[in-house]
Amino acid sequence: MKKTGGQRIDTVFVLIIFCIFAISVLMVLMFGASIYQNLTGMIRDGQDERAVLSYIWTKAKNDDNEGRISVGYFHGLPTLFLDEEFDRVPYRTRIYYYDGWVHELFSETELDFYPVDGTRIIEVESLNFEELDHGLIRITAGTLSLLISPRSGATGDLPDMFNTEGAFFG
Repeated sequence: MKKTGGQRIDTVFVLIIFCIFAISVLMVLMFGASIYQNLTGMIRDGQDERAVLSYIWTKAKNDDNEGRISVGYFHGLPTLFLDEEFDRVPYRTRIYYYDGWVHELFSETELDFYPVDGTRIIEVESLNFEELDHGLIRITAGTLSLLISPRSGATGDLPDMFNTEGAFFG
């Protein structure tokens, strides 16, 4: 009987050690999955911020005519205005942040629309426009910033794009 009792204790001890090991492995896997999800979310957010800044930079550079890019408000929302003219009719593109999304609204300048009428472009945490000295415009999406210098008065030796650390972006 002593051998049977000793074998039972050994078996129970081995099972307890195995359960502790299995629980430890499961906890490490859960923590690893959580860290992976957080990292991929941060990377995705960073990619979205870079994508929206690249989108706005491209739009601004394509529409960059003398005095046609400005910052203002569209129904209380900070907005980048890109003005152009077709067949002597003035049109305006409005790029703004509304309801968690970057929106774009293109229409005749005189027509009145609402923020909800714009086309959703990309979902980001935040987007802000700020007019600086010398006609420069700073666009901030999340943690990244873009500095554009429209042809209408910025000095030519300033960078077109930079991030918050001052390194060139784009």
